[in-house]
Amino acid sequence: MKKVNALILTGFGLNCDEETAHAFRLSGAVSHKVHINELVSGKVKLKDFQILALGGGFSWGDDHGAGVIQALKMKNHMGKDLLSFVDEGKLIIGICNGFQALINIGLLPGFDKDYTKRNVSITYNDCGNFRNQWVHLTANPKSPCVFTKGIDMADYPVRHGEGKIIADQAVIDRLIFENQVVFQYADEKGVPAKGSFPDNPNGSMADIAGICDPTGRIFGLMPHPEAYNHFTNHPDWPRKAELLKRQGKSLENEMTIGVRLFKNAVDYIKEAGL
Repeated sequence: MKKVNALILTGFGLNCDEETAHAFRLSGAVSHKVHINELVSGKVKLKDFQILALGGGFSWGDDHGAGVIQALKMKNHMGKDLLSFVDEGKLIIGICNGFQALINIGLLPGFDKDYTKRNVSITYNDCGNFRNQWVHLTANPKSPCVFTKGIDMADYPVRHGEGKIIADQAVIDRLIFENQVVFQYADEKGVPAKGSFPDNPNGSMADIAGICDPTGRIFGLMPHPEAYNHFTNHPDWPRKAELLKRQGKSLENEMTIGVRLFKNAVDYIKEAGL
């Protein structure tokens, strides 16, 4: 069977690349950490990969705004390659800073399959400070998102100072109507937070934590699924481990909801034969 090659961007303040590469490896992909300059120079060809991951971090120190410089560099130097990558049916995921970059490039939300227009912004958290916490997410079962297939709820950490998703109300309404809202911040029962802090850690409109394009193949989210790659990452793992132990089960045999998100992508590429 053909190997699934995932490209994870590195360089200029980007981080979380090792965790993202590890999550893809656990999902059955071959992970390649590639400096953005290698793509810009043409030393590494984007077309040689099936999945592109823009991870977290503080690219260029978030100077001029989170993800702005990264977006300009990618759009100006490899914009045609990105559009070809999308046209070929391949997958793109942007996490935290990577999500901010996808928004600034225009790859999301991709209304009417226009991947050059910016319709959404991500700005400073309403609380006025950086948030580093675990959040509960509820998934939209009607979303076409490839990455969240079979996921109803998820717990992932957020680590951002600029995570509030805002747009004209008409844009928010369209995202909801067309099921491009993939994840919403929620309480522990999966009920949307309705803006309530800290369940919604940034004040994002409609509690939006992640969106996809109309095809479901481009996905961006503020929480970090790659940070939940082992059961001990979760702050509640000792209690869960004890409960399962009493049932004769073990957390060690379970795939985390973080890794499952990446595995969905790898399985999609295998099934599509890309």
